Amino acid sequence: MNPRPFDAYARRFAALGDPTRLQVFALIARSPVSVAEVAAQLPVSRPAVSQHLKVLADAGLVQVESVGTRNLYRPDSDGVATLRDFIDSLWDVALARFKLQAEKVARQRASVQRKPRETR
Repeated sequence: MNPRPFDAYARRFAALGDPTRLQVFALIARSPVSVAEVAAQLPVSRPAVSQHLKVLADAGLVQVESVGTRNLYRPDSDGVATLRDFIDSLWDVALARFKLQAEKVARQRASVQRKPRETR
């Protein structure tokens, strides 16, 4: 296995692991917003919001767009998609294992039902 994608996943999950940072990310996921708009909705300062956004951007989860004199932040769709793909791959493995187990149980039950009952 190539460890490089796992480094990116780890950085992204770690970035979202901070509760305040996760709240910041949830706010920008609704619509592009500025640092001031995020700070107005959370009990943190503008500099703290800027630091959280920097961590999210460094992890590949946030993009910034300059609109006039404001910087608007929004989720990086590629970064978010890679996390979703990773989680989906884990889910696919879990579903495949569940399917195998369900089929095994069904075969066992069918086998038990086919055996003739013993007479006394």
